[in-house]
Amino acid sequence: MASVANSTGGAGALPAPSVTPRKSVTGTRLWVAVLFLLPALVLLGALVVYPIGYSVWRSLYDADGSGFVGLDNYRDIFTDNSTLTAVRNTAIWVAVAPALVTALGLIFAVLTERVRWATAFKLLIFMPMAISMLAAGIIFRLVYEQDPDQGVANAVVTSVHDAFADSSVYPKARPNAAASDLKASGGGSFTTTGAVRAGTPALLPLVGIAPNRLPGTPENARAASGAGVTGTVWLDFKLGGGGTKGQVDPGEKALKGVKVEAVRDGEVVASATSGADGTFTLPAKADGARLRLPGSNFAAAYNGIDWLGPTLVTPAIIGSYVWMWAGFAMVLIAAGLAGVDRNLLEAARVDGANEWQVFRKVTVPLLTPVLVVVLVTLMINVMKIFDLVYIIAPQPSQDDANVLALQLFLSSFGGGGNYGAGSAIGVILLLLVLPVMFVNIRRLRRERQR
Repeated sequence: MASVANSTGGAGALPAPSVTPRKSVTGTRLWVAVLFLLPALVLLGALVVYPIGYSVWRSLYDADGSGFVGLDNYRDIFTDNSTLTAVRNTAIWVAVAPALVTALGLIFAVLTERVRWATAFKLLIFMPMAISMLAAGIIFRLVYEQDPDQGVANAVVTSVHDAFADSSVYPKARPNAAASDLKASGGGSFTTTGAVRAGTPALLPLVGIAPNRLPGTPENARAASGAGVTGTVWLDFKLGGGGTKGQVDPGEKALKGVKVEAVRDGEVVASATSGADGTFTLPAKADGARLRLPGSNFAAAYNGIDWLGPTLVTPAIIGSYVWMWAGFAMVLIAAGLAGVDRNLLEAARVDGANEWQVFRKVTVPLLTPVLVVVLVTLMINVMKIFDLVYIIAPQPSQDDANVLALQLFLSSFGGGGNYGAGSAIGVILLLLVLPVMFVNIRRLRRERQR
């Protein structure tokens, strides 16, 4: 009976255990943790979860949202030519830009350890990251200008070209057909219909150039004289008019540096170049030959490469992206390189490995986690590339440089007004980013377990 009394709350009964609120692993009560996380969860739901859900829902409706179309918007994405071009260019961006930026960042990070003024070099390479995409787009739009006098890229290209190739003397010049027997003879050249004779100076008048546009400070033309095979090349026009066509009149300007060839039976037997007064003298064997002005005298000046044309517009824009983000990759990889055990590098050198083998067999494998972080981050970044393409690509070639993010903007807000198609493209972009994010999350979890 005593035992029963004790068990039922008698004088000797044991006190009932008290129930304490549940705590988390860190010792914080669960309701406190939820309270602190609630603002972040509300923002996450409002700024991430709701827009994603609404985009998926909106992608199932037509342009104005009044009619349900199911998966028609997704089908249109893979049948519309402009969208297919955007898909192709986005694939090019993902395949090329991250790998190129990561490789350059790795090279810069390794080189900065071996050069003086490494900090200044890193600052110089990283500085473009401080520039907005809008400003960088404007800068490179000017860099890629077709006119060499404005575009830096073509200024460099034309300078190199002109250093190894002769440029034309008088682009777009042509014979005065009414007063000269020079006729077009193919390849941009002009040949006289009659033969030149010693003692009878040849007259080769040209037009098509304004006198005030002649290069340098041209002299007045002079009629050739002498017993040999001579002639004059000059601009048969002067400001204010006057004079006789086909004759060297006072005040008309000489054309210096024009190449003149003596041609007999299709072969060049002699050649000369006009002097400062426009006159030229050929050797005696040119007597009886016809005179030809080669097309090289009149070819249009080399203006460089059409960087923003349909063929090169995407590589050109990728180049501007590399300029901006190479510093980002360099800084992250340099931070990883600072944590590499130098004893491993020295051990490889002691074992007889050269610098290339040390870099390829030791440095790169040790930096693999950092390289993966940089590569994955850039892959996600280029899938959303929009600003550079929209600003740099001119309107005629913007369709050739189109990417998915730009196509989303054009379909929804850039005049298309089709919010259903734009939402579908947004969902496609999300689906493309998810696998990359999943791989990145798995990698982070594996690193934590180590």
